[in-house]
Amino acid sequence: MDTKIVLQRISMIEDQTDKLKNSLFAMKMTDIPKYPTNYEELSTDAALRAEHIACQLRNLIYATGIVSKTEYMEKATKVHGIQIQNDKGILTIRLPGLLPKRKAHVNIGFINEPLHFALKEYLEHDSLPVFENCVVCFIQIYDQHLPLRRIRDYDNLEFKQILDTISPFVLRDDSGLFCDSYHTSRLEDADYTSVHIMDKSDFPEWLKQEKKRISTLSEIS
Repeated sequence: MDTKIVLQRISMIEDQTDKLKNSLFAMKMTDIPKYPTNYEELSTDAALRAEHIACQLRNLIYATGIVSKTEYMEKATKVHGIQIQNDKGILTIRLPGLLPKRKAHVNIGFINEPLHFALKEYLEHDSLPVFENCVVCFIQIYDQHLPLRRIRDYDNLEFKQILDTISPFVLRDDSGLFCDSYHTSRLEDADYTSVHIMDKSDFPEWLKQEKKRISTLSEIS
């Protein structure tokens, strides 16, 4: 890539970074109990802008050809802390943070690209089950030290994008005829999302164990 173009794109990222700093400063200055809506808007803007910056930087790295996409994604997967575990026929995938709102203008590559790479890399060393009749369980884990009003309706969250990334690796078909979905929320010490995929026959026992956990809100569809 031409050096001039690289510098132009770096300048654009710098401009976005300045705006991110302004959003963070505004968040610090906001009286959260008094103006919760303002804080939500500011924090959402900051988070989305940070995701956009990350994707812009990735593209800049790929464009120069100095670091390959595979090499970078391997590092990104580790930084995100994406974990994949296959235990007794139940596939568990841990993702960083909470899923975004469905109507938010989020670059899906931010988390989907590292997730896709992690699944592909996992298959190079271990096998993954392929489910024909399954239940996909999404657990939104919220930081219990933060306000409970952060807990959102499941209908407003973007589950489909994540499932679209996972399904080619482990599902015969993700239509409603073969795949049910279950959504639940938990309170722990940090925000993250956990996805569990299992045969429908294994779901009742899994749900029984899940219900034993403290601070759980549930919805099944």
